[in-house]
This record gives sequence, C-alpha cells and structure tokens, in this order.
Amino acid sequence: MAQKNINEMSFLDHLEDLRWHLIRICIAVIIVATLAFIFSRFIFDDIIFAPLKMSFPTYHFLCEAATFINVDTTFCAEKIPMIIQNRTMAGQFSADIWTAILGGFIISFPYVIYQLWHFISPGLHDKERRHSRGFIIISSLLFFIGVLFGYFIVTPLSINFLANYSVSEVVDNQIDISSYIALVRSSALASGLIFELPIIIYFLTKIGLVTPEILKTYRKYALVIVLILSAVITPPDIASQVIVAIPILILYQVSIYISRIVVRNQRKAEKSLQ
Repeated sequence: MAQKNINEMSFLDHLEDLRWHLIRICIAVIIVATLAFIFSRFIFDDIIFAPLKMSFPTYHFLCEAATFINVDTTFCAEKIPMIIQNRTMAGQFSADIWTAILGGFIISFPYVIYQLWHFISPGLHDKERRHSRGFIIISSLLFFIGVLFGYFIVTPLSINFLANYSVSEVVDNQIDISSYIALVRSSALASGLIFELPIIIYFLTKIGLVTPEILKTYRKYALVIVLILSAVITPPDIASQVIVAIPILILYQVSIYISRIVVRNQRKAEKSLQ
C-alpha cells in the first residue's frame, strides 16, 4: 500500500494504517512466542519456577539483611512451603501456551512500541519528532526495568508471604499451576506497565490534558492511588507495599519534571512564532 501524506489520509485510511501496524505487531509476537514455546522447559525451570527456590537472589539478599540486623525471617527458610500441581487435563498445555504468548509480548515490546510510534509520528511536527527520537529506547528501557522489578521484587515477596501465610496447620498449600503463573505474570507485567508512567505523562502533557501544576496539586491523591496500586500487586503486608510504592513515587516525581520540560518547550515555541 502506497504511503500517503498524513494530511491527505481520511479516517478510514488511518484505520487501515493502524490495522497493518497491529498485524505486524501480532506477527512479531507470534514469532517470538513460538521460539519461547520451543524453549519452554528452560523458561519454566529457570525463570518461572525460580522464585520457588530459596537460592533465588532476592531471598538470599533479604536473608543476609535479616541476619545482619538479627531478625527472624522466613527468607532464611530451607524451602518455600508450597507445592505446584496441575488439576486439569489441559492445564499444563494452556500454561505453556499463555506463558509463551506473554514472553513473546515482553521480548518483542521494543518492536511493538516502534510500530505504535510509526503510526503516531506522522501527526507530529518535525521538531517534535526530533525531540522524541529516544522514545522507543526510553520506553522499552522503562518497561524492562519494570518487568525486572516485578520479577525480582514483587513476585518473591508475594510468593514468600502467601506461601507462609496459614489459617491452620491442617491446610497445606497445594497451588494450581494457573494460579501461580497468574501471580508471576501479573506482578511482572503490571510493574512493567506502571514504569511507563513518565512516557504516559509526556504524551498527556503534549496534548494538554496534564500540566505540572495539576500533577503537583493532586500529588496527595496520587499518593493514595500509588498505595492502592501497591496493595493490589503485592501481598497485604506493609513492608512489601512500601518497597513497591517507593519507585512508583519516584516515577511520579520524574513525571512532574518531564511535564515541566514539555510545557517549557511549548511556551518557547509559541514565543518564537510571535
């Protein structure tokens, strides 16, 4: 399909263009997901189920910290008191398929962002495109940092807390594989998306929906929202929620700074046109 000038494209042309970008995204995710499915044994044994081992780096670090301050903790236990099991005929196959798809999306995220950027960039001015050249790199970096944060911080904290929580010694923690993978998936993916906050604020500021003043005015409300988000993606203990809340609050402060820069540049551009 011949590339049209952005000003000559109708609404249906934009939809057609978006459709092709989404098709390319789906193809990329499927290709990477297929590779992930081929290497599923490595992904499950060395990545997905790694937080079940007390040799996991997060447990080792927290155990050393607790030992240093002479505090008893479950992070120094010999093993996680839970068993992963499958109770449906297609349970393991479904887990394999959906894990491969999620892995395909995470690994191909830079290409996903590239396609979305390629769709919206024609609507920007040349100067705006030049100032946004690092968008793909920065957004991908923030996403991967968020995924790693969710995997190495949120996931092990959640597993350790929930596995050791007990209403009675009569009850054993025999966890279905779908429930376990859902916890790992939601922790990693939610953290990755939350770390995109500065990018979201950048674009909201560009289109005039957000200003630095609004962000500063509603900072206390944002704090409440951050604590709610932390409570949603972490176990209900204060320490875990604080650990998750701190980087989100830092991202919020960075977003205010980014919004201030965007507004400043817009005002300079307006003055230069006068």
